[in-house]
Amino acid sequence: MSQSLNLIKQHASNPKLWLIVGIGLAGGIAVLSETRRRRRRRNTPKQDFGAFIERFELLPFPQLPPPSAKQMLSSLTFAISDVFDIKGYVTGFGNPLWKRTHEEAEKTAVVVTALLFNGATCVGKTVMDEFSFGFSGENKYYGTPTNPKMPSCVPGGSSSGSAVAVAAGLVDFAIGTDTTGCVRIPASLCGIFGFRPSHGAVSTIGVFPNAQSLDTIGWFARDPTILHRVGHVLLQSNSVDTKRSRCIVFADDLFQLSKDATQKTIHVISKTIESMSGYQAPKHMNLCEYIVSKVPSLRLHEQSAHQQNGTSILKTLSSVMLSLQRYEFKANYEEWVKSVKHRLRGGVPNNVIKAISATHDNIKALYKVRTEMRGALQSLLKDGGILVIPSVADIPLKLNAKKSFCSEFNDKTFALSSIASMSGCCQVTIPLGYHDDCCISVSFISPHGTDKFLLDTILDMYASLQKQASSGFHSIPLPNINGNREPSELLKDKGNAAFKEKKWDKAVSYYTEAIELNGTNATYYCNRAAALLKLGCFQLAEEDCSKAILLDKKNVKAYLRRGTARESLRQYKEALEDFKHALVLEPQNKDASFAERRVKKLMS
Repeated sequence: MSQSLNLIKQHASNPKLWLIVGIGLAGGIAVLSETRRRRRRRNTPKQDFGAFIERFELLPFPQLPPPSAKQMLSSLTFAISDVFDIKGYVTGFGNPLWKRTHEEAEKTAVVVTALLFNGATCVGKTVMDEFSFGFSGENKYYGTPTNPKMPSCVPGGSSSGSAVAVAAGLVDFAIGTDTTGCVRIPASLCGIFGFRPSHGAVSTIGVFPNAQSLDTIGWFARDPTILHRVGHVLLQSNSVDTKRSRCIVFADDLFQLSKDATQKTIHVISKTIESMSGYQAPKHMNLCEYIVSKVPSLRLHEQSAHQQNGTSILKTLSSVMLSLQRYEFKANYEEWVKSVKHRLRGGVPNNVIKAISATHDNIKALYKVRTEMRGALQSLLKDGGILVIPSVADIPLKLNAKKSFCSEFNDKTFALSSIASMSGCCQVTIPLGYHDDCCISVSFISPHGTDKFLLDTILDMYASLQKQASSGFHSIPLPNINGNREPSELLKDKGNAAFKEKKWDKAVSYYTEAIELNGTNATYYCNRAAALLKLGCFQLAEEDCSKAILLDKKNVKAYLRRGTARESLRQYKEALEDFKHALVLEPQNKDASFAERRVKKLMS
């Protein structure tokens, strides 16, 4: 018998003991009740998906009498990030302490005034990452807005609340700021349109800066028509010829970074423009090699002995972008942050700490990279060129993900977003549907100053693009607020995790269970084949790849893995055919090219 029970037995007749026991039990019940209450509150969907910090209504200006043109945004509603000034309101910058230490704005931001003048109604301010610093959309003070399309994933930031308000249908459109991808990333993760204009094309008067040489005012919409209308209101001085011929340029090397479904967008876009007039035959290129040759100042920033080849050049470019951001943020806010550092509850955000403590030996070199990038993209995309890249490279980041996953997602995403941020080009994120319960999107980039040209292009081709995409990507039912996924997908994820840990047998077991639940998914067979190759089961791997190809004739990985299996079985002729087929689908695929040369050498 325990010491506690002996004590109770010895003093069982003492009323004070039972009073203490009763108080303890009551306290335990109260704690348990509070824990359950908090858990229920955490699992209960937030009102308005947690998108808004503050609700209000700013009515549009009255319609002017004829012959004045009709207001382009009449009857539309919009929301704004907590970084835009509204007369009579304190701009919070996503942080309560900033809000408490600043006065009400004396004027309304120019961009908000323009939208009100054109008939739109503003209905409130939305949640954002503190100080416009971040990519996840999480805010420890106001909470993280719930991604309506993928509730178990982050909404993306920094303009998270604005993206969520649009994706949830709470407003017709919303505005935010885009410095290093702060509109493009949440647009992609929430499955909506997001537009980053050319740097300097839209007035930033009345908007708190993060880093002026990178800051732009971007906007979100669910419909390309509304995206277009908002753009033509805000881009009054943007008068590039919008009727000239268009040439789509695919950055093949960047699509090799992305998930399988995103790679299919090359086929979807190519098929779309086949039936449209005013479009030249699409081109393919290695963008990273082009940047290496056209932006020589990046060599000054290469990492130690790490060579600048392949996609590593984009990591260097994004590093320069983030250094430039930190330098300018520090110049703007160092004095304020140091004066209130001890009063910031929960500490200063890591991004802010890095910015304030950063030192820069040669700031001119950072600006030189930006200048050279502008020239490189202008030259590449002159005469109607439109660069096509993935919007994000990885599967969406889960809520409360491990730091290692956050860091990897962060690096790849900023690498892609740095192209437009550092060149000053305009970029639009285009939703294409769903695949494996994830939003799929692609981005178009056109040269600085061609914003209306790009918006007109999207309006022109989106209906055909959507039709092609509908046959290439799976649709999913209405959003599930609990973020539940198909059991087969969960098993696939477990298989992927086991594969990364080099537990090949375990990976095969998980993929097999996924196939038993859903035998029509090519990815499951292709993934199992990869694990079987590691185990030396070449015949079984070949069979799995053949099944994957029957289900998806465009599956490049299946051809590569079947070719590898056949090569190991000394079926060189058949292996060579597989590698050649992979190159037909992806002409720039280096693995396929190397494998083709290797097999030819073996055959000779």
